[in-house]
Amino acid sequence: MTVKRTYPSLEGGRLLPLVESFYTIQGEGFHSGKPAFFIRLGGCDVGCRWCDSKESWNPDRFPPVDIETIVSQAAATPAKSIVITGGEPMNYPLDPLCGLLKSYGLEIFLETSGSSPMSGHFDWICLSPKKSKPPRDEFYPLADELKVIIEDVSDFEWAEQNRRKVLEVQGRCLFYLQPEWSRMKTVAPYIIEYVKEHPEWNISIQAHKFLHIP
Repeated sequence: MTVKRTYPSLEGGRLLPLVESFYTIQGEGFHSGKPAFFIRLGGCDVGCRWCDSKESWNPDRFPPVDIETIVSQAAATPAKSIVITGGEPMNYPLDPLCGLLKSYGLEIFLETSGSSPMSGHFDWICLSPKKSKPPRDEFYPLADELKVIIEDVSDFEWAEQNRRKVLEVQGRCLFYLQPEWSRMKTVAPYIIEYVKEHPEWNISIQAHKFLHIP
């Protein structure tokens, strides 16, 4: 069940519902293999059946944390890159968090379904559109990377719909198809053949799961 709640006050983004933060290796998409500090925010208005972070959906489980604390944790690691993810991070005003991260000279990557209005400033935006709540039009010209999760063969048309929307407004985006993890063995052969026939796409796999990296 999709859950979206809003705290009485997040002080305009000075407080955020932090699920977890950790230094690891990015496992998906264009930046796969790059060390990065992850900031996972609670709350999601999409609620994918196969989501691997369902515990993050309800922000009421995660008391708001001051962004000074979040950024100080990031700055204490060797990380040069930050990944802001969720849940759905666009549920919150992220300009204060991004501004503070930038003051430390960090590059910021966003992972979003594009379901809520854009906020914050990012060096890279990974748009991962979901059928249950499609992206807002404002995200298509902003996407550096379009990453579509493939659960079954019907998802290829969903992927193409979103690729066409990107191409209507820009030409620099990279396109990735990623097998849904629990269906990997079933859908991977179809994805391989599809990408061979449609070389405008690349394959993204969740390398961190194969390598047992958190």
